[in-house]
Amino acid sequence: MTDTLPDRLSNDPKSPFHDEALLERGIGIRFNGTEKNNVEEYCISEGWVRVAAGKARDRFGNPLTIKLKGVVEAYLRGDPADTEDAG
Repeated sequence: MTDTLPDRLSNDPKSPFHDEALLERGIGIRFNGTEKNNVEEYCISEGWVRVAAGKARDRFGNPLTIKLKGVVEAYLRGDPADTEDAG
């Protein structure tokens, strides 16, 4: 597998942007220079992330999310070379 990350990636298995193999490798997200651990989905080109809105759930048990706009950097965790040129 290559070390290039997709422009958009989601944790939701029902999403067309879900990639189980890539998520198992470990993806790190830096949003506006801050490390985020609660990102459900991201899009680098459009500059947004979706994060869980507290512990709220919808009627199907999925977390409610809010979209935050800003600078998004994605990298593979555990490989220090990728943290320098993420994105």
